[in-house]
Amino acid sequence: MKRSIKYIALICSITLVISLFVGCGKRENKKTINVLNYGENIAEGLLKEFEEKYNIKVNYKTFDDMETMYIEVTSGKTKWDAILVADYMADRMINEDLLQKINKDNIPNIKDMNEDDLGQAFDPNNDYTVPYMNGTIGIVYNKDLVKDKVDSWNIMWNEKYSKQIFVLDAQRDVIGMALKKLGYSLNSTNPKELEEAKQALIAQKPLVLKYGADEVKDLMTSGEASIAMIWSGEGLTLADENDNLEYVVPKEGANFWLDSWAIPKNANDKESAEAFINFLSEKENALKIAEEIGYTTPHKLAMEEQPEEVRNNKGAYMPKEVMDKCEVYKYLPQDKLRLYEDIWNEVKAIKVD
Repeated sequence: MKRSIKYIALICSITLVISLFVGCGKRENKKTINVLNYGENIAEGLLKEFEEKYNIKVNYKTFDDMETMYIEVTSGKTKWDAILVADYMADRMINEDLLQKINKDNIPNIKDMNEDDLGQAFDPNNDYTVPYMNGTIGIVYNKDLVKDKVDSWNIMWNEKYSKQIFVLDAQRDVIGMALKKLGYSLNSTNPKELEEAKQALIAQKPLVLKYGADEVKDLMTSGEASIAMIWSGEGLTLADENDNLEYVVPKEGANFWLDSWAIPKNANDKESAEAFINFLSEKENALKIAEEIGYTTPHKLAMEEQPEEVRNNKGAYMPKEVMDKCEVYKYLPQDKLRLYEDIWNEVKAIKVD
């Protein structure tokens, strides 16, 4: 009996040692990909789910703006495998030969993206990018305080709401708003059109309560601001949480932005990066991301699964006549971007009572 116990104990010990070696082998052989994403831009639990499903560890890092991402990727300190790029940044990085072509056979879920989100001017054949999230910049307003019809950028210049108007502190967004109000492209580099936009913003400044970003939610829910320029995710969330608030995309059109996944030229593991992108592009995962983040999804099957009040919300999924007037930002070379910087600096420097 004692011999049997010793024999069993020996077998268990050998089994334990073998399992430890096997376990160590698995950990040593486990792949790792480096992923760079914008802010809180993914549904909770999806990274862990991907790691468990594919036995690939995700080294995940976030950034606050696209310029920071660009510096991170081009510095060469880390070889990033999958990065999130805005439309204008994709345009820049493709032209600078910083991205590599994707193998669409490894990302079959790209076929389920909306046609409007595919074939953008910066990547006509989606050789380099896979749509991930989209949205607009529009207007959120308090229906209790604003009795005028809100369907145009002109409301942001209405003197009736002086010191109740919130404007984003972002030069492309604000100058783009003024250009669209005037009937021009938000990518204009025409000096005459930009001068008109500058004068419009100078005229607007005495009406502005504040230029900013994150504080818009508190200002709108408290009623201190009655009209605000805002990103659609925040605007739609505010409208969902507050019956007296509504988000609209102005009839003149607005910035329609599209964030996409891309793979840098110097990526360590292109195939694993493609597996990661395809995983996030599955219907169920795209739906989770849209519901948690609050922005609209380019995944047409995921969109069809959203509640009717979301699918039919014109502030979320715009009618064609408005969508046709929206534009994505184009990358502007430094000399052209300086025109915008000069205008914004001049507007911000003006003192008002």
